[in-house]
Formats: sequence, structure tokens, C-alpha cells
Amino acid sequence: MSVLNALPTRAESETPRPLRVEWHAIGIIALCIFLIIPILGILFGSMAPSEGSWDHLVSTVLWDYVLNTLGLLLIVAVLTSTMGTGAAWLVAVTDFPGRRIFEWLLVLPVAAPAYIIAYVYTDLLEFAGPVQTWIRDVTGWGASDYWFPPIRSLPGAGVMLALVLYPYVYLLARSSFLNQSRTRFAAARSLGASPLRAFWRVALPSAKAAILGGMALAMMETAADFGVADYFGVTTFSTGIYRAWYGLGDPVSSLRLAGLLLVIVAILLMIERAARNDSDAPAIARDSLSPPMKLGPVLSIGAMIGCAIPILFGFLIPVLRLIWLALEADGVRSVSQFVIFARNSFSLSIGTALIALLLALFLAYAQRSRTRADRLPVSVAATRLATLGYALPGTLLAVGLLLPLTSFDKILSSWVENQFGLGLGLILTGSVFALIYAYVIRFLTVAYNTVEPAVGAIPTSMDEAARTLGSRTWRIVSKVHFPGLRPALYSAALLVFIDTMRELPATLLLRPFNFETLATRVYRLASDERLAEASTAALALVVIGLIPVLLLNKVSKRH
Repeated sequence: MSVLNALPTRAESETPRPLRVEWHAIGIIALCIFLIIPILGILFGSMAPSEGSWDHLVSTVLWDYVLNTLGLLLIVAVLTSTMGTGAAWLVAVTDFPGRRIFEWLLVLPVAAPAYIIAYVYTDLLEFAGPVQTWIRDVTGWGASDYWFPPIRSLPGAGVMLALVLYPYVYLLARSSFLNQSRTRFAAARSLGASPLRAFWRVALPSAKAAILGGMALAMMETAADFGVADYFGVTTFSTGIYRAWYGLGDPVSSLRLAGLLLVIVAILLMIERAARNDSDAPAIARDSLSPPMKLGPVLSIGAMIGCAIPILFGFLIPVLRLIWLALEADGVRSVSQFVIFARNSFSLSIGTALIALLLALFLAYAQRSRTRADRLPVSVAATRLATLGYALPGTLLAVGLLLPLTSFDKILSSWVENQFGLGLGLILTGSVFALIYAYVIRFLTVAYNTVEPAVGAIPTSMDEAARTLGSRTWRIVSKVHFPGLRPALYSAALLVFIDTMRELPATLLLRPFNFETLATRVYRLASDERLAEASTAALALVVIGLIPVLLLNKVSKRH
């Protein structure tokens, strides 16, 4: 009888429970709305009527934008997959002299922004450059006696981008090859398959997901590129958006081009997501006792040459040329201006890194606060949308922000003028706030993807033990969590800092008047064919970009 009395009645069991306010979910949704404003700006702004420029663009250059963008993506996909996969296979599976050194040297080209590589090779390979001048001096040929491939072309732009983007494929493919079973490859060889056939039929299919993922990342960076395409005169969506806004003065056409670019980016995201889902399948166990395949003398020389070519052309030659130009340039005269540009870059980068780090921590802890089963689908979806920014090109972010910020400035200025009789003008548009806003949207993903695994790895039992000892939440975070999170926090802040230093298109579109960073300084001087004066700032960006590369190599050695 006591048991029956203890059971709830039907009326009690059907009484609805009071709804709890999910503050974490509300915060994530609010942050998501704040961060997807550029996409909303593009969608709503592109629906506005155009003044005729759009019809002109459609009939003249739109197909050039489509074909050149797709052609550039194709060239980069082919070259990065070839260089990255080949180099990854050599250093992961085979044994040849210098393999350990090549293993980390192959990552160096990603430290150099693509537009700087483009400036250097244009200076080297153009008609008046040292390479063609040397050819004419040695052979005695005239300008009409020989043919030299034009560097400022669509293939030239694809090669420049591939030289600095192949490490995306290399890193993922190397990790996949290292986790494959070498005995399967040896079994294929024992059955009479040649090394090339065994690689093609056994090793490559197992690494397909990693290679496709790396290709998708490289292609997203290609779609976001502005500096190389603009300098080489290749009309892509990224350059078309910029020219429609500033050249034609037609924001609607610019927003419509941004919408088409957004479709391309969405397709690339689907490819990257599909590759990631495929990579979640159980991996083949690594044979820890199986040594790398020893190569003979001829093949060893071929492997060394194959690994040295990307390093030589993607890093060593550009850096040595920049050093040569910097030593020739009059650096003393422009040192005061260089300090100003460096100060602007550092201030923006530090501010962006701190804000992105705080938002990443908020998102990570909001996801950690609930078990996987109790997480609201809307909060999970909002978190994915909030961390979508890294896939969005800088030009797309900039034009997507300009319209909402301008509209807000007009409303605020009109209200202040009506209430107080003061003319404020534009407050947010063309300000440092707009720049940092765009940077945070674009690079929050970098911070979140670095911080979230570290936060999720903290066991809840540590929190419970600390609470039993009387510790409050803030003390638990500062004394228990922070020591373990410190490496991830430093890495996230550093990566966001360096990405912000190198960002070019968003800075060009959103910067305040007469405000320059190291990236815009390099772009402006190189566009005026003054690469020697730009060499100091360009070299500084390359050296700063080396920091995460060296840290990445250090972390990879630990694993």
C-alpha cells in the first residue's frame, strides 16, 4: 500500500513541468545572429533594385568571373593534391636521406601570404626582371626571339596559390598515411603489384577523405583570395565584388556577386563536411613495428628532389628575394612609417585575438555545460552558424557588413540629430570597430576549433571534486581548468593574431580613411610596382607567419 501511495497519480504525472530558461542557448543564438549579419546583409541587400549596372555586368563580365573562379579552383585543386599527396606519401611511408628535415620544411610555404609570393615572382619573372634579363644576356636574343610563359595569367595565379596552399593537403594526407597499415601495401607488392599500382589501389583510397578535406580547404582559400587575382589581372568573384563596390559605385551588384560567391563557398563546405564525415570511419591501425620502405640510391635522389621543389619555389626563393630587396631598399627613411603600420596591425590583431578567444570560450563552455543528449538542436545549429565565418571570403564579409553598418549609422545619426540637433555622420562604417567586427566573424572558427576540444576534454569529476571542497565556479575555472587550457588558449590567440595580420580584402574595404596595416602597405606599394619599398613589410609578415608553423611542427612531434 505504501508503494502504491508513493506512485504519482495520473493527474500529477500529466501536469506539465515548468519550462526552464536555457540561458546558454539564448546566448549562443544571440551571438549567432550577431555573427551572421554579413550573410543576412548579402541576402537582403541583393534583392534591392539595381540601377542598370547588374545587367551590364551579366552581359559583359559575369561569365568571366564564373569561368575564371572555377578555373582557378580547378588548377589549385589539381596542383595542391598532387604536390601535397606526393610529398606526404614520401615522408610518411618511405625512408630516404633528409626525410625528417623535409617532414617539417614542407610546411613552411604556408607561412607566406599568397599575394607576397605573387609579387616576388612577378618581380623575378617579368620581362624586365632578373631571370629574363639573364636569358637575353646569355643568349643574345631579343624580345621577339624567344617565348616566356606570362606570369600574370590565370595559370600563373593558380601556381602562386598552389605553392602556398599545398600544405593543407600535405598535413592531412601525411596524418592519414601514418595511420595506415603498411602490411597491406607490402601484401599488394608481394602479389606482383608495382609500387605505383599498390599506391594507387591500396594507399590512396584509404587517404581519400583526408586529401579531399585538404583540397576543400585550399579551394576555400582560393575563393577568398583577392591579392593574387587582383595583381595578376584575373577577374574572379573576389575582385569583381571589390570593383563593383568601388569602381562602379553599385552596392547592389556587389552584393549579388557576393551571393553567387556564397553559393560556391557553400558547395566547398559541403565537400569538406562530407570528407570529414568519411574520415570518422574507423581508421586502419598503424603497424608500429613495420619500418618505412627503404629507397634505393636513384629513388632516394628522386624523393629528395620531389620534396625540395615545393620548399624551394614556395618559400626559399621568395624569402631570399625579399631579403635581397630589403637590403637594397632605403629602410632608414621609412622606418617611422613602418612603425606606424606595424602598430596598426598589432593593435587590430591583439584586439581581435582577445575578443575571439573570449567568444570561443563562451561557446565551448556553453556546449560543455550540458550533456550531449541534453543539448538543444537549435543551440548546436547556432554554434555551427556562429563558427561559419572562416569559410567566408574577406570581400564577402566586407560587403555584407557595409550595408547593415551604413543603415545603422544613418538611423542613429538621424535620431541624434532630431533629438539633440547634432550631426554625427558615419560612426561605425569605415571605423576600427568595423574592421575588428569582420575579423572576429572570420577568425572565430580558428579560435573555437582550437579551444573547444581542450574544454571538452576536462572531466566533470574535477568540477565535482572542487565543489565538494567549497570552490566556486570562478575559482574552479581559474585554478583547475586554466592550467590545462593554457596551451590551447595560447595557440588559439596566436593563430587568430597571425591570420588577422595577414588579412587583406576585408581591411581594404572596411579600413578607416588613411589607415594602413602591414598587409595594405605591401599591397599598395606592390600594386605601384614598388616591391623594394614593400619588401620590409612583406618580410615581416612572412616571419610572423613562421610562428604558428614552428609551433605546429613542435606539436606534431609530440604526437
